[in-house]
Amino acid sequence: MSHNSFGHLFRVTTWGESHGPALGCVVDGCPPNIQLTAEEVQVWLDKRRPGQGKFVTQRQEPDAVKILSGVFADERTDGQVTTGTPISMIIENVDQRSRDYGEIAQAFRPGHADYAYFAKYGVRDYRGGGRASARETAARVAAGAVARKILGGVTIRGAVVQIGPHAIDRNRFDWDQTTENPFWCPDPAMVSVWEEHLETVRKAGSSTGAIVEVEAVGVPAGWGAPIYGKLDAELAGALMSINAAKGVEVGAGFASAAFSGEENADEMRMGNDGPMFLSNSAGGVLGGISTGQSVVARVAFKPTSSILSLRQSINEAGEEIDLRTKGRHDPCVGLRAVPVVEAMTACVLADAFLRHRAQTGGGAHLPGKVADR
Repeated sequence: MSHNSFGHLFRVTTWGESHGPALGCVVDGCPPNIQLTAEEVQVWLDKRRPGQGKFVTQRQEPDAVKILSGVFADERTDGQVTTGTPISMIIENVDQRSRDYGEIAQAFRPGHADYAYFAKYGVRDYRGGGRASARETAARVAAGAVARKILGGVTIRGAVVQIGPHAIDRNRFDWDQTTENPFWCPDPAMVSVWEEHLETVRKAGSSTGAIVEVEAVGVPAGWGAPIYGKLDAELAGALMSINAAKGVEVGAGFASAAFSGEENADEMRMGNDGPMFLSNSAGGVLGGISTGQSVVARVAFKPTSSILSLRQSINEAGEEIDLRTKGRHDPCVGLRAVPVVEAMTACVLADAFLRHRAQTGGGAHLPGKVADR
């Protein structure tokens, strides 16, 4: 199987399956002399970890990460630092229950990647979905922790802005609220609505979708490239690669189709430190290059395909069957997707930063100012 790597100068390869002994990643291209410890990576993995509430999978995985290579510490370094060589990280699986999947070993679960994998490879790991499982995203979060160290002054934060048909009121949007509830919800009035909706879905053995919004604050102007290396295109591709993602929009996204030209244009004025934009319909990217505004994107996640109600399907023998999926599954995958969306955004931006620095020296040409090199 190919296509397990992404990025250019900051390149990430993930490996492992949902019910294998372990999973992990190799991060290549990280500059040397950046402080990095397993504890710093663990902070982000703990935010994604399963088993932290009744509305997520009850699989109990500590997601304890070990750094196997690419770091070094002795009396000449200020703590443990990266060496510029590949950083390999491993996360052991400790709570697999492969027996839950024995009855569907030959069956194709509707909505899952079972049939597509079988059609392509003729073989598939049916235990939890193998590489198609959301379990793979733990490795992405570990890689994102490294990317954040490279980005320095860039702040990346995510929130769930819709669960099922229930969207937040953007007039009540408060980033600080996302750490005050189990739903990453920035609208305190929506928490009880989501809880009631998810409880109904969970008791019915069903699932529901969600939309996650991510914002990267502090991205300077100039990152990205025109035409085939557009920052928003690469960000969209990275976010669409997340399990269960079915749609991505940047800035105003699909809503901009209903705008007039006047409404869509992000007007500008000159500030003390450079241009000031009066709106951000573009989501911080124009012509594939960052503008200095916050980079904003949203990802739509489909309902979890593993549900308890009987669904019509077929098996590998071509027989028509009815099946239900047993096991421990998230009634809403969007709840644990926020750290993954943040991590993929961090990886794309770290790669964009390193490529910009390699091509231009890292400066930005601002009106009325000399480029800082």
